[in-house]
Amino acid sequence: MKLFTQMTKIALFAASLSITGASIAAEPMNLDSLLKTLENGKSAQSEQNKQREQEFAARQNEQVQTLKNTQAKRNQMLVESERLETQFEENEVKLANLTDTLSKRMGSLKELFGVLQQVAGDSSNKFATSIISAQIAGRSMFMDDLAQKMGSTSKLASIEDIEKVWFELQREMTEQGKVSRFNASVIVEGGTKAQQEVVRVGAFNLVSNGKYLEFNSSTNSLSELTRQPVSRFTATAEELQSTKSGVVQFALDPTGGSILGLLVQAPDTQERVHQGGTVGYVILGVGVIALLISLERFFSLLIMGGKIRRQLKDTVARDDNPLGRVMKVKDQFPSVSHDTLELKLSEAILREMPKVTRNLTLIKIISVVAPLLGLLGTVTGMINTFQAITLFGTGDPKLMAGGISQALVTTVLGLVVAIPTVFLYTLLNTRAKNILLTIQEQSAGIIAERSEEGA
Repeated sequence: MKLFTQMTKIALFAASLSITGASIAAEPMNLDSLLKTLENGKSAQSEQNKQREQEFAARQNEQVQTLKNTQAKRNQMLVESERLETQFEENEVKLANLTDTLSKRMGSLKELFGVLQQVAGDSSNKFATSIISAQIAGRSMFMDDLAQKMGSTSKLASIEDIEKVWFELQREMTEQGKVSRFNASVIVEGGTKAQQEVVRVGAFNLVSNGKYLEFNSSTNSLSELTRQPVSRFTATAEELQSTKSGVVQFALDPTGGSILGLLVQAPDTQERVHQGGTVGYVILGVGVIALLISLERFFSLLIMGGKIRRQLKDTVARDDNPLGRVMKVKDQFPSVSHDTLELKLSEAILREMPKVTRNLTLIKIISVVAPLLGLLGTVTGMINTFQAITLFGTGDPKLMAGGISQALVTTVLGLVVAIPTVFLYTLLNTRAKNILLTIQEQSAGIIAERSEEGA
């Protein structure tokens, strides 16, 4: 009502202003006209005020109704919240009771499922790295899924799952005692794939086309080893693959590839020789020279000995052998005394000795020099090794062991050259001495005959 009163006063003031303005602008009005104008303005203002009061009252009722609806909705949600809280507490009690009941009913099965989960996890890792998976794939995935399933408290293993675990374990043990053949894609030299027959020897080795294979568990693929073991091992692999039945010899790696990996990493003979460096090459060159000389001397003395044996059976002296040339001295000096003839024969024997003993001294020298060269290479290699230790320390034992191994290669090469060279020298020297002894023996016989003739 106060608002209405103020609005009325404002309207009357505005009307008076308009009347005043009109009276100023227009001609002066009489009192009746002014009274009538005031009545008309008051009536119009009353109608507007009533309309505004009705609109305000209507809006006030609407706001009150909205407030009532909101309060009712709030009360309803409070009731629902209390109901849900009560239900949550009841469900917690029921869940605890059911969990307790499940634990009591499971009894020893709970321990069984724990063991089953552990066995499935261990078997998954075992199957993933087993070469049997190259032939039978997908076993590790089942074991892994089962282990994750058993790790969940809301899932239990079925009878079928337990039986399959037992079956896979039994199959793994059975396949370890078999030699199986199957076709598979193999990554051969050059990186290309080829479909080949693969022979699996238990859980130990895989071979194909006479070569050992490697099983990559991460990609589930087969590939040939970059470096194969020595031929005596690959020969057994070829024999195994070519033989369809029966018993054959095979180089088996009981560690499943560990020993084989170490064997292929070991340097072969050619690599060992290259480790000797310059000194090693010099030793081998000297050894080759000694071998060639020994072969030449062996065949020369062999031919010479055969000719001397034929000369012993013949009375006519020949120029194709040392004994015949010495025997010709008797014919050249038929009338000299036995003392002079002895000197002539000694001179002829001295002329033949260089031909018989040619290059034998060089072989002996090589047999002595070769181990000394090996010792030289070892000393220089050890110097290099200690220099590396000075620079890098002794933190890596492989560095020192590898340097010492390379240094000792030259010693091995020196001994490899010296030992057979000593035997060759001894053999050839013995043959040469036998030939010279035969010549001296025949020369002594000639002197004896001449002495008897002079007597």
